[in-house]
Amino acid sequence: MTVDRILPTDEAHDLLELATELADRELAPKAADFEERAEFPRDVLRTLGRAGLLGLPYPEEHGGANQPYEVYLQVLEILAGRWLAVAEAVSVHTLSCYPVAQFGTDEQRKLLPDMVGGELLGAYCLSEPQGGSDAAALTTRAVRDGDDYVLSGTKAWITHARVADFYNVFCRTGGPGPKGISCLLADRGTPGIAPQAAERTMGLRSSPVAQVAFDDARVPADRLIGGEGMGFTIAMSALDSGRLGIAACAVGLAQAALDYAVGYAGQRQQFGRAIIDFQGLGFTLADHATQISAARALLLSAARLRDAGRPYSIEAAKAKLFATDVAMRVTTDAVQVLGGAGYVTDHPVERYMREAKVLQIVEGTNQIQRLVISRGLAGR
Repeated sequence: MTVDRILPTDEAHDLLELATELADRELAPKAADFEERAEFPRDVLRTLGRAGLLGLPYPEEHGGANQPYEVYLQVLEILAGRWLAVAEAVSVHTLSCYPVAQFGTDEQRKLLPDMVGGELLGAYCLSEPQGGSDAAALTTRAVRDGDDYVLSGTKAWITHARVADFYNVFCRTGGPGPKGISCLLADRGTPGIAPQAAERTMGLRSSPVAQVAFDDARVPADRLIGGEGMGFTIAMSALDSGRLGIAACAVGLAQAALDYAVGYAGQRQQFGRAIIDFQGLGFTLADHATQISAARALLLSAARLRDAGRPYSIEAAKAKLFATDVAMRVTTDAVQVLGGAGYVTDHPVERYMREAKVLQIVEGTNQIQRLVISRGLAGR
């Protein structure tokens, strides 16, 4: 299905055409093979970076494209429709560039051209084995020792853990609670940083996710981002943007599942006619098309608030909640539309269904999104 998009500039239109061309050429033909082999497509990320698609929302002086977030999110949607693991990698990498871009020193920002250009791949280290949703209770600690911080602890569920070139590590430099948290930028080659074995995930198998252990890793003090005690503010600010990224991935995945189900239902004959002509199935697909359009509109509305510099945290939570729930529903029903054929790997819908589940979990579970929204309603 062709999505009718209203774009702010001709340049944005050209960027989406470029994203579509690259996604069709570099992503779609490789997705099934890389997912089966659980191999991370590092060269694909470099290709996207060299094409300018990893730095879309960042300023031109730092190697970015200075595009509105609504344009960047539509690029993510296109990528996700061909290969979710790559789109999620772009979202995570963009999130990993955010602390330096938004809060870094001039010296730290000298790293940004290689970051947004795809030469350096990032990881975002917030969650811990005993602390996911309660980020303010993290226990990884950094102690100042001369010109370094000595970093100890373990982070969990870290995307790019085994392939990242740099890690944003949220750690405790002070007392308990949010005010004791800081953010350090650590290089992958730092002694004492040890990515663990990759998790065996249900979906996104080509995306390496693992724990990362820090065993007295010495990080130079000039790699502290934003000052001591700023870590929680940085993390929450980044997550608002990250939730929009995951929502965009969900819309792209749901659209891909719907398109495949519609194509199959238009060709599959039962009782002398295409199964899409049976209202029980056709109406389900109509509902899905409507829900995807609603999710896209909610996502872009939140993005425009962000682009205008207005508060958007609650709208980002709504977009993430709704879009990922829609993706789970659409992908599950796409398997049902194909019947037995939907349960085998000859068709991509079984992979779409497995992939959709993680979108309801990452960047804050959907239960956390409901908590954010309900607190907003209560004025808290």
